[in-house]
Amino acid sequence: MAWLYLAIAIVSEVIGTLALKASDGFSESGASTVCVLAYGIAFYALSLVVKFIPLGIAYAIWAGAGIVLITAAGAVWYKQLPDAPALIGMVLIITGVVIINVFSKSVSH
Repeated sequence: MAWLYLAIAIVSEVIGTLALKASDGFSESGASTVCVLAYGIAFYALSLVVKFIPLGIAYAIWAGAGIVLITAAGAVWYKQLPDAPALIGMVLIITGVVIINVFSKSVSH
């Protein structure tokens, strides 16, 4: 169940961040509301995750996946294309998350 909560936390954080951009400094009420609600769901779900997965591991996966997904969404919706160093960095982040999940004894599956 922890992995489902982690997926919910990641997706909610991505939605919240996209809404944050759309909120235009919280001047757009609809996007601002979505942002606050999505972040609330993300943090609540993450609070459930850390009951079962060590805090550092959960946060690394949450943050790493969020960075990659937000960058992809930003490229699609906002035409904010990452340059080569950003792409290399994201490959390293993905590699780190895979290493944690495959090799770390801290992660219980």
